[in-house]
Amino acid sequence: MSLLRSLRVFLVARTGSYPAGSLLRQSPQPRHTFYAGPRLSASASSKELLMKLRRKTGYSFVNCKKALETCGGDLKQIWLHKEAQKEGWSKAAKLQGRKTKEGLIGLLQEGNTTVLVEVNCETDFVSRNLKFQLLVQQVALGTMMHCQTLKDQPSAYSKGFLNSSELSGLPAGPDREGSLKDQLALAIGKLGENMILKRAAWVKVPSGFYVGSYVHGAMQSPSLHKLVLGKYGALVICETSEQKTNLEDVGRRLGQHVVGMAPLSVGSLDDEPGGEAETKMLSQPYLLDPSITLGQYVQPQGVSVVDFVRFECGEGEEAAETE
Repeated sequence: MSLLRSLRVFLVARTGSYPAGSLLRQSPQPRHTFYAGPRLSASASSKELLMKLRRKTGYSFVNCKKALETCGGDLKQIWLHKEAQKEGWSKAAKLQGRKTKEGLIGLLQEGNTTVLVEVNCETDFVSRNLKFQLLVQQVALGTMMHCQTLKDQPSAYSKGFLNSSELSGLPAGPDREGSLKDQLALAIGKLGENMILKRAAWVKVPSGFYVGSYVHGAMQSPSLHKLVLGKYGALVICETSEQKTNLEDVGRRLGQHVVGMAPLSVGSLDDEPGGEAETKMLSQPYLLDPSITLGQYVQPQGVSVVDFVRFECGEGEEAAETE
């Protein structure tokens, strides 16, 4: 038998196959194709479904696999959302109290309404993550929806602020479940850092008014609707007797001044520069041309500055830490 086996190996090595009519027969081999085919196909199908669910929802492989094992049909996405939210609340409880000095200011304008929001996180690395930026977008959209439900003032502008708890209680929007607080929990669960919805400001203006805006270090993304993001933001409310073509440019320059010079009040054109007037916007040296005051820049433009809002990311955190 050993001689026949050796001859068989020799013939296969030389020809790559058994010669026709050879008396040497291949030993019967166990056939696995009947079982391996379907098993491999099912495994490939499950992996493809897992990858598809992962891409669609953004949740972890572990949770997506658990959803596929637990649920069928579209229910798996609802299950994933609830599980991620629960995990987010659990992480939020553990991370509560950790410093949130970083984050972003978000600016959104639609029609006669402009909103400015601030959302904070622990690190600048997370603030540059698209998931965090989408949370800022959701907060801005939620604030915008809130403003649009408020009654308009027929002849004057209106301005309002929302603190952290008021902001957290706003509905998340027509395409999202729950409140902004729920969206915050989901983001904490995904990114693993403490975050807070710090504040929001909104301005609505009637005809005859204009809102200039500026965001320092502005960045935009096609994924973020019309949202503009940065570390500083300003809104400047101006009254104008006629619609001018350069209003957008004037508004941007006024916003730059507010961000750079951090005035505490508007003041008036009659204020003398220096002394206590240094904190009044119109009597401050104009940021882009310190040889004149801001009032001297504004006057020939045909607009009157009536109010402003300034946000600085992380503002107040240092004072709170010192206390």
